[in-house]
Amino acid sequence: MAQKSFSLASRVKLSNGTSMPLIHLGVYLMQGKDTANAVRWALETGYRAFDSAQMYHNEQEVGVAIREFIDSEANSEGLKQEDIHFTTKLASNSSYDIARKSIKKSLKTSGLDYIDLFLLHSPYGGKEARLSSWKAVEDAIADGEIKTGGVSNFGIKHLQELLASNPRVIPAVNQIEVHPFNTRTELATFCQKHDIVVEAYAPLVQALRMRHPTIVSLSKKYSCTPGQLLIRWSLQHGYVPLPKSVKKERIKENADIGGFEIDGADMKTLDGCDEYLVTDWDPVDAP
Repeated sequence: MAQKSFSLASRVKLSNGTSMPLIHLGVYLMQGKDTANAVRWALETGYRAFDSAQMYHNEQEVGVAIREFIDSEANSEGLKQEDIHFTTKLASNSSYDIARKSIKKSLKTSGLDYIDLFLLHSPYGGKEARLSSWKAVEDAIADGEIKTGGVSNFGIKHLQELLASNPRVIPAVNQIEVHPFNTRTELATFCQKHDIVVEAYAPLVQALRMRHPTIVSLSKKYSCTPGQLLIRWSLQHGYVPLPKSVKKERIKENADIGGFEIDGADMKTLDGCDEYLVTDWDPVDAP
């Protein structure tokens, strides 16, 4: 990747001509006050993107926290909704009508004027359900409810199926679990070849490999935390990482990745840690 310098202000261009921040705060498994606090602290730190989902049951908390920040004295930059990127995802693929209603419900629940990025959360449900749900996303984009559409946990065969259906809208994003311990090189390469941005969820490996010898030694070499090393790895591969934390200092720390660059040899060493470690679920081979 040509870009060497990264910060919370960095953005990535999408295939539909829009752009979005390069680092998003993930809010998976956050509830209630933890969600509101994390979003507020992240906004104060400089984060401008948040990744939620219907299955997380916290779209409302994220939306309220964004609106409250916009209206607060802490918003010294005068940010508006268009300056803050909100992602959510369809819980399950079924019929067109169910998906269309579900999108409207997410919009109402978040309390925002529109959804910046809406993803099909997984390929589960079969071909007909996937393609019907995607048509609902396309229509929601046409109606101004969604700015950008994408998918999550889609394998190569699911992406090929969608692209072969001659969609009106090409998915701009595929959000997958990717980190040095599950590099998904073939899938990530396919996405990048087709101008589909790879969003990396679980970029911190859910803290399962923070004491791995390679992570420890390279963190020392670059005078950074293991988390910063892992996020920097994602960015240097051209991915959009979604680090998650409910701790104020960790939220700040995870975004402080501008002071070092992992050299090519060390990137290859990190790539070599691949063990196909799945920290949560793995629907990429779903029928």
